Amino acid sequence: MFLKRLLYSYTKSGHHLGPFRTAQSPAATTTHFPGLPSLRARLSSSLDFKDDPSVPGTTSLFNIKKTIKASPFECVDGFVCIRTVCPVCHTEPGSDQVSAKETIYINKTTGTFTCSACRHLGRWEYIEKFFVPYGKSAKTVQEMRKLRDVFLDSKKGGPAPVELPGGLAIVDEKLAGEICGELGLDGIPPASLVQVASRWDARYKHLYVPLVDVESAVVGYKVLSIEKNELVERTVPDTNCSGLIYLKCLAESKTVASAKSKDQSSAILVLNVWDLLALSTAKINATAICLPHDLKSLPQQCLPGLERFQKLTLWFNYDTAGWDIARNYARKLEERRCMFVRPTDAHPTPAKALGLGLDLKLIYGKAQPILHQSITTFHSLRQDVLSELQNIDKVQGVKWRRYPTLNKLLKGHRKGELTVLTGPTGCGKTTFMSDYSLDLALQGVSTLWGSFEIRNTRLATTLLRQMAGRPLDVNLSEFDHWADEFEQLPVYFMTFHGQQPIKVVMDAIEHAQYVHDIQHVIIDNLQFMMGVSEESKHLDRYWKQDAIIASFRTFATRKNCHVTLVIHPRKERDTDDLTTSSIFGGAKASQEADNVLIIQDKRLTSVRGKKYLQIAKNRYSGDLGIMPLDFDKLSLSYAQKRKKTEPTAGGESLELVPSQ
Repeated sequence: MFLKRLLYSYTKSGHHLGPFRTAQSPAATTTHFPGLPSLRARLSSSLDFKDDPSVPGTTSLFNIKKTIKASPFECVDGFVCIRTVCPVCHTEPGSDQVSAKETIYINKTTGTFTCSACRHLGRWEYIEKFFVPYGKSAKTVQEMRKLRDVFLDSKKGGPAPVELPGGLAIVDEKLAGEICGELGLDGIPPASLVQVASRWDARYKHLYVPLVDVESAVVGYKVLSIEKNELVERTVPDTNCSGLIYLKCLAESKTVASAKSKDQSSAILVLNVWDLLALSTAKINATAICLPHDLKSLPQQCLPGLERFQKLTLWFNYDTAGWDIARNYARKLEERRCMFVRPTDAHPTPAKALGLGLDLKLIYGKAQPILHQSITTFHSLRQDVLSELQNIDKVQGVKWRRYPTLNKLLKGHRKGELTVLTGPTGCGKTTFMSDYSLDLALQGVSTLWGSFEIRNTRLATTLLRQMAGRPLDVNLSEFDHWADEFEQLPVYFMTFHGQQPIKVVMDAIEHAQYVHDIQHVIIDNLQFMMGVSEESKHLDRYWKQDAIIASFRTFATRKNCHVTLVIHPRKERDTDDLTTSSIFGGAKASQEADNVLIIQDKRLTSVRGKKYLQIAKNRYSGDLGIMPLDFDKLSLSYAQKRKKTEPTAGGESLELVPSQ
């Protein structure tokens, strides 16, 4: 305990020294604290390597490159990842000889590494110490060998390898023709099923297509089957699959063997196997690649498999959702090398284009860069405007199922917007926001919760109860069922609680948006990031709040992600209605926000008082109004009652709207 306090006091004092700390020599440090280097070595050897790799790291890209270049290993700078030799799997610390050149990929944005040999995913801090510089002493090498053994042991408890089910038939060209008929894959060349190494289950009529990693090892598979006369596709595993499906296309008709041997620098990214197979009919000299999880997410473990391609063309669903996701994916893949087939009726997905008899090569040739270098004329925006007009319903955003009144007023939940929710203390802001966000998460909107006011356990309990629609403490037998259902939702929680600096919170949010493709961020509430620390007591609180709101506004626009901020109002008389001017702080919150929602609670000031949600600002359509909030205590939900139907004398049904 004394040694830990000594180390803490030393590092704390060094932090306050600022620039003078770097001026001290290592010798001077050892003189004043002779036991410090060995103490740090012992503490570092006790690190827990099983920590969550999704937690953002603190090391800069410059330091990562500097550390690798100081070691005996080569540092190759790619588009998204840094590629080098894994210093753990098949090397001895302190030795210049590499017995087997297993490759490790280090993400430039997150610092997360992926080893191609063992597919272990972890943070840069866990492997940084293994890049031993030249000339280290034997004692250091011995300590590194022990630490290496601990690191390798920690990887043994990872996920089990994914294997294809047994008893599957290897697909050849003769069998492939029969499969195309069984699954309705009209116009698909049978040779393409052979090239992707597919397998066939004749008993259940299922086609298995393996997903492979950067080293061509099978890490998952796609299953295609016919259900209700439609082709259905699912991925195993259903989350964080690190594999892709590759299909080499040629400009001229050639054999499968020549297609495998031809090196290609361009790739076309599609979302399903049918689109992938359809591209084999086009005379395009590129590699068609199927992503593992459709529009849900693009795991960062997949990025090393795309490093070798100089040009990537994203050919997704021709709706606004596909366009928005494509822009998010392009940021992960390096926007400068990304092209996109604009989402219009004239440019459908490859499978639909093949069915309509359109020229796939002609559509591919009209792909445009994700980034406009300079937009000076309407011609540059013409296709984007056409796409928005053709998909006007989807442009309006995701519709709420529990709040039809919000759909009439706000039209939908749209990406890239900033929403402010306010209301008096105790009016149920957090409860409403959890119900509001659960509605969207059930429709696939990936959500990041930042609850600084209540613990994540309590928040998750509320969300689970709202999802079940009944109290689970008296229905414990149903807990496992609803817990399993909730685990499938794309909902993530930040572990912060209480006062937090804005920089730390923004780092975590940007990291989560990159890794988990977050579409909706909720901050409950903003006042907990304004801080009461010694350093911030001299700052103007209004100025600080404006700076925080500006950070979230910039993030929402730049990352095309919806941000919802819960802000307490100023203390006003209970009899007065809250307005946009009632939001605590300056006017920036209401100015920057696209939507302002106010919970008005009149139950304590009037005998017949009601509680309702007021839409006080709506930048998208300008429609304002109110939505009554009737609280159901059993389900902890404000969901609006559905319309009831009663039969009429003629046998027809008549919809009756509950009185409000």
